[in-house]
Amino acid sequence: MSIYRTLYQRLYTWKDELDHKPVLIRGARQVGKTTLVRSFSKEFANYIELNLEREADRELFKLDDTGKLLNAIYLHKEIKLNSGNTLLFIDEIQEEPKAIQQLRYFYEDFPELYIVAAGSLLEFALRNVPSFPVGRIEYMYLHPINFEEYLGALENTLAQEALATVPVPSYAHTILLRHFHDYALVGGMPEIVNNYSQSKSFLGLSKQYNSLWQSYKDDIEKYAKNDSEKKVIRHIMATAPYQLDRIKFEGFGNSNYKSREVSEALNALDLARVIQMVNATTSIEAPIMPDIKKRPILQFIDSGLLSHILLLQGEMIKLSDLSNFYRGRIIHHLVNQELISIHQDIFYKPNFWVREKKTSNSEVDLVCRHENMIIPIEIKSGKAGTLRSLHQFVERAPHHYAIRMYANEFSVEHTKTPSGTPYVLMNLPYYLGTQIPKYMEYFVNNY
Repeated sequence: MSIYRTLYQRLYTWKDELDHKPVLIRGARQVGKTTLVRSFSKEFANYIELNLEREADRELFKLDDTGKLLNAIYLHKEIKLNSGNTLLFIDEIQEEPKAIQQLRYFYEDFPELYIVAAGSLLEFALRNVPSFPVGRIEYMYLHPINFEEYLGALENTLAQEALATVPVPSYAHTILLRHFHDYALVGGMPEIVNNYSQSKSFLGLSKQYNSLWQSYKDDIEKYAKNDSEKKVIRHIMATAPYQLDRIKFEGFGNSNYKSREVSEALNALDLARVIQMVNATTSIEAPIMPDIKKRPILQFIDSGLLSHILLLQGEMIKLSDLSNFYRGRIIHHLVNQELISIHQDIFYKPNFWVREKKTSNSEVDLVCRHENMIIPIEIKSGKAGTLRSLHQFVERAPHHYAIRMYANEFSVEHTKTPSGTPYVLMNLPYYLGTQIPKYMEYFVNNY
């Protein structure tokens, strides 16, 4: 079964562009890059797939002349030149830096050819490309499956339509919440979602999670610069899932590692998209400026995988509200993951807001930009009057909008902070993470 990915539509639009630059699809391992391109290949008369982990395919790129290289590729794959529109897919392109360099010449010498390349750990490979084709490549980003795509995998088009309706119909709330709780358990890794969509059972997924996490651990040597960094990365991968709050580099995970050692190892994992650092900001006006001097929080590639590592899935099955479960860590992680997933043309990282004073600290779970405003988003249940950190932001912001995400139905209320500052609070069910930009536009236009 092929799961429809929203990036497919972006590729389809690219296909119709007169000036279609080669596309480089970036993303972590196992998020479905190869499957997506193979599905997209049906739009073409001819399809050529090279995998540069195979020596025979990699050897082709020893040819420097683009015309000879292309002829060699056609001959290697037994496809006749000029026999209809052709998609050339270069998979695992990070294995041959010369292939990345060659994308420029394909674009200049054979503009009629459609080229998509993909790879994991690309950020590491790009360091070894002496003449990177700046301006001659288009980037697209693929992430784990989000809730909208998950509903598509279940072939539940009615639920997808309800999810995309702004505001979400009240009659759909309970059903969408139930599906989202299942999605929180399954996660967004394509192989696992595919198996669940067919079996409708959580049994048997544990083995896949273990295999998947082990595969990321086995990639450690590709992330690390030396043996010392390998040890630090191993320690981080073993202990990072248990970090509930903002992290400290020095002594990370009850270790003796120095701040610099941990920082460099985390930067490597961040580049690999396996464990990313989400930075704080103190901004209340656009733009959102990340403050890398403040302690970050960690964002894993997938919430389902994180819950499995923490052995939380058994407890989650019984819950009707994830807001306060595991001190809110899982739902916060999920909303971040959903928001990251909708950014296909840029590498997007969410931010949280902090105000650190000697007398008191404030921390808002998420801030998002809409036009020239930064809108604060808290992810928790409870009465509006309990949103202390949100109120700290509202009292300083040059606008009167705030969002709370929780397990209840959609609503909008006019309220005040404890000190009397009026503001408008939009309450969003937390299954609407992929729809946040649409709701911010609706919110500002209507209130």
